[in-house]
Amino acid sequence: MALIQPDRKLLLRAQRGDEQAFAELVKMYETPVFDYIRRLLPDRTLAEDLTQEVFLSVYQGLPRFAGRCQFTSWLFQVTRHRVLDELRSTRRRPRCEALDTAPEFASRDTPPEERQAMAALWRAVADLKLELKMPLLLRDIVGLSYAEIADALELEVTTVKWRIYRAREVVSEMLESQGHAFGATAADERRGPAAVPRPAAPAFTSP
Repeated sequence: MALIQPDRKLLLRAQRGDEQAFAELVKMYETPVFDYIRRLLPDRTLAEDLTQEVFLSVYQGLPRFAGRCQFTSWLFQVTRHRVLDELRSTRRRPRCEALDTAPEFASRDTPPEERQAMAALWRAVADLKLELKMPLLLRDIVGLSYAEIADALELEVTTVKWRIYRAREVVSEMLESQGHAFGATAADERRGPAAVPRPAAPAFTSP
């Protein structure tokens, strides 16, 4: 499902410092921002903290938002920069194990076979290079268009399409090597990046 843009009047009110309008923006977008961050930095507590920091940055930057791109693109530009800052600082800190290091893959009511398949899918996504993972998640978890992703990641649309195509291909290959078949294979997807086909099932849906 595509991520909708905020009402223009609501956005203008938030830019002028209307706290109720900004609270509505947070309510609209905090879940996709959190889901995106958690797939990149899967410690839940850290993801919650960074989500709050993203919206603090958004609040501070809103008066300067000139509308040269969609609001959602700008929002995920801010998110990307905060995630990259955290990754850089993490590399400089001694490593320690987080108490909650992996997102849940499916609800407890999901059949065990499907839970295992979803777990394998998300492990494959987690193993992607960051340059592939970021556009894939923005497309399949957040629901941004290719143009919005290009603005959010400051890339050309053709580069975005290629990286998403390649990410899906790599995930499909990893799953096939583990005996998981979700319908679309890497061979099926070698038609090229123009169409950028999605895996048939379960696709990259957030649990």
